[in-house]
Amino acid sequence: MSSDDLTLWMTPQFECGYFAERISVNLLVDPAAPLDPVRYGTLLDLGFRRSGAQVYRPHCPGCQDCVATRIPVDRFLPSRAQRRCERRNADLDVVLQGPGFREEHFDLYLRYQASRHPDSPMAEPDPQGYTSFLFAPWAETWMVELRDGGQLLAVAVCDRVPAGLSALYTFFDPAESARGLGTYALLWQIAQVRRLGGRYVYPGYWIARHPKMAYKRRFRPLEIFQGGRWRLLRAEEG
Repeated sequence: MSSDDLTLWMTPQFECGYFAERISVNLLVDPAAPLDPVRYGTLLDLGFRRSGAQVYRPHCPGCQDCVATRIPVDRFLPSRAQRRCERRNADLDVVLQGPGFREEHFDLYLRYQASRHPDSPMAEPDPQGYTSFLFAPWAETWMVELRDGGQLLAVAVCDRVPAGLSALYTFFDPAESARGLGTYALLWQIAQVRRLGGRYVYPGYWIARHPKMAYKRRFRPLEIFQGGRWRLLRAEEG
C-alpha cells in the first residue's frame, strides 16, 4: 500500500503547535477508509501518525520540520543516562491494560497537562475529548501502567502494529519528574518490541532543535523519514 492507494484530504490552515509565527496544514487519510493495525503499520512507514482515529501527516506550506521517526530496536544501545534511568525505575510494576476510559488515568492526565502544558487546548479536556484523542476503534492500543506498589505514576499509550509499537502519548505524575518516567516508558517499549520479535518503536515526529523534541534524539540510532525514504539521523543533525 502507498498513500496513492488512499484518498487524502487537506486540512484548512491552523496555528502551529510548536512555532507561534507559523501555520500548519495536515494531510488526512479519508476517515471512511477501512483501517486496521496492519494498514496503520504501513502508513506509519510512510510518515503518517494518528491522533484519535484521525491519521495524518504534516503538509505545511514552506516547512518540512516535522519529521517522522523510528527506533530500530535490534541496533539500539542505551546511553549511560538511560541505563541509570532503567535502574532508577527498576522497582516499578508494569501493568498492561486495554483501551478505555479509566477515572484513575484521567485524573493523572489532568494533573500532567496542568503541570506540563497549561496553555494546551487539552489542558482541561472532558472525558470525551480525552478518549477521542487517545483511542481509535480500529487500533490495537495498549495502556502501559507504571505503578509504585498500588500508586499509579505513569501511563504510556501505544499501538501494536506488525513491525512493533507506535508510542502515542505518555503522561505521568508531575511530582515524580525526577524518575524520568517518559524515558523509562520508551525504554520499556523498546525492550518489549525486542521480546516480541519486532523491528521498530515509532516515537512520533521530531523537530530539530525544538526543546520539546530533544528527548527523541537521545535514542540512537534513530531513523527519520525524509524524501520518501528512511535514513539514519546523523549526529550533527541532532
